[in-house]
Amino acid sequence: MKPDPIPARERVPESPLSALTAPVSGLYEWQGPFAFHREELRLDVDGKYPQFKASGAIHGVGLTRADWIANVNTTVNPNVFSGPIWYKNGPPSLLLWDFVTIEVTVGGGVPVSAKVTLTSPSTPPSERVFTFRSPFFHPVEFEYDSSGTTAVTSIDAHAHPNRPGTLPAGPITIPSVYADAGFDVQVRPSSTVPTALAGPSGRWSDLEMHDAMQTFWSRFADAPQWSMWVFFASLHETGTSLGGVMFDDIGPNHRQGTAIFNDAFISVAPAGDPAPAAWVRRMRFWTTVHEMGHAFNLAHSWQKALGARWIPGLVNEPEARSFMNYPYNVIGGQSAFFANFGFRFSPQELLFMRHAPEEFVQMGNADWFDNHGFEEARVSSEPKFKLELKSTQNSDGGLEFMEPAVIELTLTNVSGEPQVVDEHVLSSPDRLTVVIKKRGKAARQFLPYSERCYQARNKALAAGESMTDSLFLSSGKNGWDLAEPGYYLVQMALHLYNEDIVSEPLTLRVAPPKSYDQEYLSQDYFSDDVGRVLTFDGSRYLTSANDTLREVMGKLSGSRAAIHARVALASPLSRDCKVLDAGKSTSTHLESVHEAGGSVKIAKANPAEAAKLVSVLDGSKKVVDTLCPTDYSYYKSMFKEVLGESAAGQPKKAAAGSRRKPKAMAAGAGR
Repeated sequence: MKPDPIPARERVPESPLSALTAPVSGLYEWQGPFAFHREELRLDVDGKYPQFKASGAIHGVGLTRADWIANVNTTVNPNVFSGPIWYKNGPPSLLLWDFVTIEVTVGGGVPVSAKVTLTSPSTPPSERVFTFRSPFFHPVEFEYDSSGTTAVTSIDAHAHPNRPGTLPAGPITIPSVYADAGFDVQVRPSSTVPTALAGPSGRWSDLEMHDAMQTFWSRFADAPQWSMWVFFASLHETGTSLGGVMFDDIGPNHRQGTAIFNDAFISVAPAGDPAPAAWVRRMRFWTTVHEMGHAFNLAHSWQKALGARWIPGLVNEPEARSFMNYPYNVIGGQSAFFANFGFRFSPQELLFMRHAPEEFVQMGNADWFDNHGFEEARVSSEPKFKLELKSTQNSDGGLEFMEPAVIELTLTNVSGEPQVVDEHVLSSPDRLTVVIKKRGKAARQFLPYSERCYQARNKALAAGESMTDSLFLSSGKNGWDLAEPGYYLVQMALHLYNEDIVSEPLTLRVAPPKSYDQEYLSQDYFSDDVGRVLTFDGSRYLTSANDTLREVMGKLSGSRAAIHARVALASPLSRDCKVLDAGKSTSTHLESVHEAGGSVKIAKANPAEAAKLVSVLDGSKKVVDTLCPTDYSYYKSMFKEVLGESAAGQPKKAAAGSRRKPKAMAAGAGR
């Protein structure tokens, strides 16, 4: 289905003055005598949400680039701005100055040029005259594709009575939101993605969405670009608790695609809401802009102080009225949020989007959550919870070489009275910061493959009661964090609404290889594709990774890595799957289905082969320890039909398909 049309007066205009009321903010460029030497200036002193900043990008020899940011104010002359440079990133030889003065020339009511003078007490000044190019700071393209639902790309600002009294009437669109943030938005023609590409019951897995993205997104490329795919569908295979996801795990180029699930919890207005239809449309619109914000590398509002921050001094904003906060997280809940929400991003977020080095923000460039990270935790002097990490793999000397690392997380209420927590709190990547440090090397933040937006579902945890989950820790967007032999420290912070719970560090040891076969196979095993297959519990698409896992089974049959390989190979064989077909296949387990716009194969289940693979789930200590007790129980439940076992005594079945899916905590579901 086609997305809602953008009202003509809300389309991002080409005329600078109709886009921004002020005459001088925007992008200026200078071109040197050689093509490789050029510079950019972004002046941010008026217009929508001015930050009173100026930033520059210097492109030098050999693709070198340097960036600077300054705080600027007007001088006696209203068209002259000056201030100190406080941020520098890049080769020091290109960043010799500490102060900037910018004199804008205006002609015919529009900016024409800007003379930029960089000075420093110990360095001769540098002077350039830049030409005005655009009232926007960056260009960006959006493409809205949909499958079985309607893309919500605009709302009526006054359709719902729960709103700020100062909110102007009229339509609010995705392009207008990002134009207000400083982006020159172009919307590309949309496509309809056949529902036959989705999994059982029309629900989408991440793998199926990735296939659709590569096939239907007109701008798909394994390269950084100011372009994003926004996919509207009915439901994710997780179910109604997942409203949206920024998936970013295709190769090295992250943050290119987002998906919105219109029939998830965001389609159900609160009981008694005065305008339920407007509430649903607003929530779908908010979810879309929120997930798109992640593709600009924006963290959640409560995660600003995580990790190696792109600038020092960032603080968490748990009460921010921003697209990047959850409406139900603030004090007073979603009603309080929308009563003061101006459909905008916070100043910290605007600073990042407009002025951070381009590679930090541009889609497909810096890894997701790069230049955000964990430094200072809000640890209470009287914590209400205790977080413990445990590895059953480590109980008898450590992890075998090539054995994936799985740890169990236990959150215990130590307050002495009942406490309310989100039931997904241990399985939500945005709530966890995990740091891995190999002895003798710098610490790294573990980055899982995707970012998810779950429906908040609170549960009461009685005094002394615990909840448990598991985390597949070996591979993520950093690659294989625990591959090389040696000792590792793992520590985790769980971010709750009003405090952070920090675990004690857990020591893991990865043993050296024991054979030539281990050393030889590890060259293919420690790959991105194999990491994904193990993380997602299988794939019908990544055939070379499956071949590697079969080789591990054959040559290292007694290893713990072979146990994990068996589970990952068995999972897609235990049920029918739909996969995109790029050509003919001779497999006897495939039958063709064709729809307009795509060709699909039904990969038929092979329960007999799946049963052979998971016959290893025999309850032995070795198997339980390497999978971890939580995941072992999940897999016994998931494979009970192919194994011909009774469901009696088995835990409640959780959402199948991935070790990173949400779990029924008491039941011990998969990773």
